Amino acid sequence: MRLPLCRLVLAVLALAATPAAAQLRVDITEGFAAPMPIAVPVFPTPANTSTPAGDTAALGQSVAQIIAANLQGAGLFRPIDRAALPRPTDAQIFRPAFFTYRRLGAQALVSGFVTANPDGTLTVGCYLHDVFAEEELARQGFTVPVAGWRRAAHKCSDMVYTRLTGEAGYFDTRIVYVSEAGPRTNRVKRLAIMDQDGANHRFLTGGQNIVLTPRFAPNQQAISYMSFEGNRPRVWIYNIGSGRQEAVGTFQSMTFAPSFTPDGSRLLFSVMASGNADIHAIDLKSRSSRRLTSASAIDTSPSMSPDGRRIVFESDRGGTQQLYVMNADGSGAERISFGEGRAASPVWSPRGDLIAFVRIRGGQFRIAVIRPDGSGERILTDGWQDENPSWAPNGRVILFTRTERGGRSTLRAVDLTGRHERAIPTPLEASDPSWSSLLP
Repeated sequence: MRLPLCRLVLAVLALAATPAAAQLRVDITEGFAAPMPIAVPVFPTPANTSTPAGDTAALGQSVAQIIAANLQGAGLFRPIDRAALPRPTDAQIFRPAFFTYRRLGAQALVSGFVTANPDGTLTVGCYLHDVFAEEELARQGFTVPVAGWRRAAHKCSDMVYTRLTGEAGYFDTRIVYVSEAGPRTNRVKRLAIMDQDGANHRFLTGGQNIVLTPRFAPNQQAISYMSFEGNRPRVWIYNIGSGRQEAVGTFQSMTFAPSFTPDGSRLLFSVMASGNADIHAIDLKSRSSRRLTSASAIDTSPSMSPDGRRIVFESDRGGTQQLYVMNADGSGAERISFGEGRAASPVWSPRGDLIAFVRIRGGQFRIAVIRPDGSGERILTDGWQDENPSWAPNGRVILFTRTERGGRSTLRAVDLTGRHERAIPTPLEASDPSWSSLLP
């Protein structure tokens, strides 16, 4: 028997307290080995309704597919083959047939519904259950514009990930990157933006000028990048809402390698002069700038710690390309990378505990992490040329560029164990990715 629509919606939005006894969790330490079997059946609809995004029955299938793909891509979960799963009735969303899912080997169950509202919005209900304990672990309802139905699926995925791992999710996010096409001698490089799973892709620039190293602002309303517009390489800011582009500062020489400070008030970047590159900071409101380094060296790729107190950067001041950490005012620079090879492109983790970077040895480029004090270095990837690391907002996954020996470049993501790596789909070749924070 179908539940009345109003009762169905109210049931999922009344976020009742969940039983404290349920303790189903995923181990995401380095000892993690087997992904958790999880069932994500089709999300039914109380009444199949046509919408500009498709009818709600089809959307229920798509929502379940996206949730399953997100969880599988994290490397921590193994979705049960949907062909083997039952189609739940409305009543079974709240009272699942746990025996059926146990028989299929599932430890957790993600279920829900999709319904069209009179005001033209959609409500996606999302439930998480412990199959063996027969306990509800979490529930949440998401009311979104019809065009935002994919975001509801990502938010449901984040809820499940957070409840089962204890870590913040990262699925409701976007990626900005450099899309590449054409021959190597005449490469077209455009800014492009998409959801973290490759959906909703669009180009931001037309390709008339080469662009490099895009980086999201913390509020996600702007992107900093380097452009060769007018054959003058310098840092620009792109406003995502308006499409307006603006050069940063009035420097007469080359500016490059920009990154926003964690509060978004300033931009860090390098300025090339007399054969040296020094790191500068510019206040984006007053446009006043300050030089932070002055060594006779190439100082570049600055990235500020989440607490705003320190900056990691790369420099050849010691004779080879290595990582250094200094105070936010430029004082007290200390080298943190040692051992064989060079180190480049450092990026501070959003959690503050690690720095991702590129370790270069014997002509190979690999993604690595290191603690801010220089201890605990670990190599995470084993590609030929892996570069441009960028952190997911939860500090658990790193996005990067992989260039194959034939020259083709793609985007990939790897978790902190180094065991779970996946490709990020793009319509053309891709490089220089930057991962946004969670969408508001």
